Amino acid sequence: MNTTGEAGTGTGTEIDVLRVFCAGDGSHGNALGVVREGRVHPDEASRQALAKELGFSETVFVDDPERGIVDIYAPGLRLPFAGHPLVGAAWLLDLEVICPPAGEVWVRGDGEFTWIEARAAWVPPRTLRQYASAAEVDALEVPEPGEWIYAWAWEEEAAGRIRARAFPGRGDGIDEDEATGAAALLLTERLGRALNIRQGRGSQLLTAPGPDGIVELGGRVRLERTLMR
Repeated sequence: MNTTGEAGTGTGTEIDVLRVFCAGDGSHGNALGVVREGRVHPDEASRQALAKELGFSETVFVDDPERGIVDIYAPGLRLPFAGHPLVGAAWLLDLEVICPPAGEVWVRGDGEFTWIEARAAWVPPRTLRQYASAAEVDALEVPEPGEWIYAWAWEEEAAGRIRARAFPGRGDGIDEDEATGAAALLLTERLGRALNIRQGRGSQLLTAPGPDGIVELGGRVRLERTLMR
């Protein structure tokens, strides 16, 4: 891995900005902020304020880089588990285990992909809404806030290829999520098979069901930049 990008100007909190679940050419992926020195923001209120200021779908605060203890925030709430923050933080910190509030998550590398093992039971409820074609998913308008919707359709069912879009519906400024690992876990559990998901503008998520309610989730990660707040 894992080099450091150019730092922004100013003083304060250093934040690595990653793209998680990138396409094969390194494009797309969901933006993620990682605060390696979580102690700079020791309380929930200051972490929530920074996550809101940054405006990424999630921001991770690293409380213990050796043991992999992390805390995850969306702009409007704290999350016990989320997929793309854990894949991204595990890649950045080069960890074998990462520990959000939901529980212990094992990590492995496989060439250009970083994989985590997690339980679909950790994911908050989502509406998984199937459509007849990828074109129908592409044509969807962003719905009104209220329901967390993961819209999907088969692109090639025999090959496990899926087209998906995600609408968190929280009213926190994230109208559409570019790549959603947690929802991919739920869909994999429902379908009971490995999936190759194209989400958002072109992000790629890979999944595979495992034993005892475990689902593997994998994707590419790149460091986009480092900034200061």
